[in-house]
Amino acid sequence: MKIAVFSSKPSTETFLNRANKAHGHELCFLEARLTPETVSLADGFGAVCIFVNDMANKAILRRLKELGVSIIALRCAGYNNVDLKAAHELGLCVCRVPAYSPYAVAEHTVGLMLALNRKIHRAHARVRESNFSLEGLLGFDMHGRTVGIVGTGKIGAITAGILKGFGMELLAYDPNENPDIVAMGGKYVPLPKLFERSDIVSLHCPLLPSTYHLINGAAVAQMKDGVMLVNTSRGALIDTVCAIEGLKSGKIGYLGLDVYEEEADLFFEDLSNEVIQDDIFARLLTFPNVIVTGHQAYYTETALNNISDTTLGNVTAYEKDKTCANSVFLDKVKG
Repeated sequence: MKIAVFSSKPSTETFLNRANKAHGHELCFLEARLTPETVSLADGFGAVCIFVNDMANKAILRRLKELGVSIIALRCAGYNNVDLKAAHELGLCVCRVPAYSPYAVAEHTVGLMLALNRKIHRAHARVRESNFSLEGLLGFDMHGRTVGIVGTGKIGAITAGILKGFGMELLAYDPNENPDIVAMGGKYVPLPKLFERSDIVSLHCPLLPSTYHLINGAAVAQMKDGVMLVNTSRGALIDTVCAIEGLKSGKIGYLGLDVYEEEADLFFEDLSNEVIQDDIFARLLTFPNVIVTGHQAYYTETALNNISDTTLGNVTAYEKDKTCANSVFLDKVKG
């Protein structure tokens, strides 16, 4: 099948071409994001392969259908950028990569926690300038502290397992309890109780109508003074303005982000010679107790191999019999 690969980077091309040796699809790599202005680039393709910041709203999906596209192949786990109702009405198949490497994201999450706690980013900058003072670099033992895991799917459970190894007390919140969490000694509690008791809050839930701005002013107010908040899931789980207010008041003592709610015009691009126009994001970067990485938690060789294999396998399965085990169905939009 002819596949238009949007939001392509050199690594995208390398790993998809490697995986395609087993599938034989015709791949066309497009650096542009899928938007109303670029959707016409899909003319003549049976499939489009999109990533987290590509747009797939009703108007774009309708245009893709007109151009002959029959399958939307997401090379990620999340699907909040796709209008599933419109896709269903248009008869478009939407498939995703449900599990590429939960270890990659979990390990990056814990890496952010360690860097924030021990001020590794600040220490590194000091030493490079021959400043070996330890003032301002005081951390805390994570052993014996309490971590709240919000969302206990595969990534959340693996993160919990790593932190259990640190000797942390585990609290969890998820509408569907994971027996693995209970087996490792974790305790499920209501969300307000998790916020109240946790020294570290780590977000691992999907972005749904019910989780949009899950971390808002009211949630921050319920947290411990000086709490560490880490998000490697979806940016819009956090109301960034409220997070900034929490940082300014000291309620949030540490903030680690690998995602940002308005990241589409920022992440995955080299903007080092430009002035950032997003004032809220620019304000975030002024805090010494904030670390932001550019949506790289997934970015390991293992994950990219798995993403590429599964993505092209999804298209192959659909091409063969119009079905795909990794299809995202309409009922998934319910929060």
